[in-house]
Amino acid sequence: MSESLTIDFLYKTPVGRFILKGLVNPKVSKRAAKILSSRMSATFVPSFIKKNNIDIEDYIVPEGRFRSFNDFFTRKIKPGKRAISDSAFICPSDGLLTVSDISETSVFNIKNTSYSLKELLGNESLAGEFIGGTALIFRLTPSHYHRYVFCASGKIIDTIFIQGILHSVKPVCHETFPVFIQNSREYAVIDSEEYGKIVQMEVGALLVGKISNKGYVAGDEVRKGEEKGYFEYGGSSIVVLTKHRFDKAMSSSEELPVKMGTDIESIL
Repeated sequence: MSESLTIDFLYKTPVGRFILKGLVNPKVSKRAAKILSSRMSATFVPSFIKKNNIDIEDYIVPEGRFRSFNDFFTRKIKPGKRAISDSAFICPSDGLLTVSDISETSVFNIKNTSYSLKELLGNESLAGEFIGGTALIFRLTPSHYHRYVFCASGKIIDTIFIQGILHSVKPVCHETFPVFIQNSREYAVIDSEEYGKIVQMEVGALLVGKISNKGYVAGDEVRKGEEKGYFEYGGSSIVVLTKHRFDKAMSSSEELPVKMGTDIESIL
């Protein structure tokens, strides 16, 4: 079943809604995460590599084999396989990039949920600062490398965690869906050296995806290309907000394949 058909089934049918409420139960997610961290789950790795055409030669493989599926999913890449550009603003991860101008009426579809900028950030005042700027959304599929770095150098102003929630009402932007999900989100507000205030946000996957950041706090100095964290299993997304308006050639619906460390200015 394709991803779109699965989402339609979960959201639009009585049986699907019943299953969905069980799947987003924290106890179910914790059990799923425990299974994916078990030694038994390592047996899933070879078929996953083959199905997703992953070139395992790019990655560091522990002596013997990966201890679990999550051990494989959070694998590290070999030195030199992701060159960090000398530019001031880089792609924080591998993924499929979409770029949108930010206006007061902007709505962003991330992980099958639509957000206004205020809903995405959970902060109306902060959202207002980025009106007229640019949103860069990096969608990571299960086949992508799931570690990510800071996209720019600067000082962290604040770090925010937003717990995912499940509503049983119809939001305006999803009138056809009888339930509504907001994924867990974690972001850093950074005073960057070249681009001023930016936001770098991680959006967790619906079911078992987990954001594992390194514990940076306000006041910390960070460097472009420095590892920020990683996602455990599940397709995930990274959102970067900047007040800078790029002179981009791509449409807001186009997805551009990118690699971690690539100069963003050079591809727009």
